[in-house]
Amino acid sequence: MQLTSASLVTQAATSAADSPQAAAVLVLRKALQWQQQSAQALLQAVPPAIPTAPTGALPLASEGPLGTRLNVMA
Repeated sequence: MQLTSASLVTQAATSAADSPQAAAVLVLRKALQWQQQSAQALLQAVPPAIPTAPTGALPLASEGPLGTRLNVMA
């Protein structure tokens, strides 16, 4: 998953090479690369989702004021 468009950043850095803003564009490019690497590391560090709800139909309660019409899993 690529979070930034490398071609757009490269075009901006190339077109701004002769202008006084070239250093700022290069710093921005490096910052975006660091941000992309950090975001990828965070996404890879997230553990896979573990299903918490049991599969299959659960029977309704047979007595009491709650659970006789609808099963609610929190």
